[in-house]
Amino acid sequence: MSDPIKPNAAQMASPSYRMAAMDQDFLLGDSMRGVRFLMEYAKPEEALRAWGVRSTLVVFGSARIREGHRWYEEARAFGRLASERGGALRGRVGEPRDNVITTGGGPGIMEAANRGAVDAGAPSVGFNITLPHEQEPNAYSTPELTFRFHYFAMRKMHLAMRANALVVFPGGFGTFDEMFEMLTLRQTKKAPPVPVVLVDKAYWTSVIGFDALVEHGMIAASDLDLIGFAEDAEGVWAELLSRGLRPNENIE
Repeated sequence: MSDPIKPNAAQMASPSYRMAAMDQDFLLGDSMRGVRFLMEYAKPEEALRAWGVRSTLVVFGSARIREGHRWYEEARAFGRLASERGGALRGRVGEPRDNVITTGGGPGIMEAANRGAVDAGAPSVGFNITLPHEQEPNAYSTPELTFRFHYFAMRKMHLAMRANALVVFPGGFGTFDEMFEMLTLRQTKKAPPVPVVLVDKAYWTSVIGFDALVEHGMIAASDLDLIGFAEDAEGVWAELLSRGLRPNENIE
């Protein structure tokens, strides 16, 4: 014999009766966009603090570059040497770590930099983004430090807020977007004076007319001082140090 229908069944089945925190339709609605922004800030922040990630070295570059390419191998080498020398290997989970390799979490150059950190036995961060054509995280970012974002804006905020430096390998629109975001923050003094180093000067000067921007009065000549160039992993590290990066032994 079936149970009788409760007189308040319609009320209990109504979407309005769901607890707000358990109501996905409500949480994904337009009115909760601000709350979703807050959640995308708070979740990675809590995990990064738990792991003691105090500062990062952010590496950008094309997702299309594959293992064996010179840029991939140099990004991997940089991920390793920066992790060994920068402070990412210090202590246990929860103790302060500095200059932790951080990427967009995807394939290509991002994978290479995360992989280099693994080569050194260091943790690294992956800030992945949900795209129409699904992008999965690479297999080398630390699982507990691999995050998935819906909003590019909040992802960019997390990439910038702990960055001690930005290292940019050749890439396309996405790489340009992230690079110019950081350069704009630097130019307008909305971000600390972190070094920005572009890898492979020939590539960057062929695809961006930096001098032409000065000639047309779009930027000041002094704005070009925001950018350094390097050709390989050791060169990137040397350029970062010359521009003020504090390596492991200089961090109190």
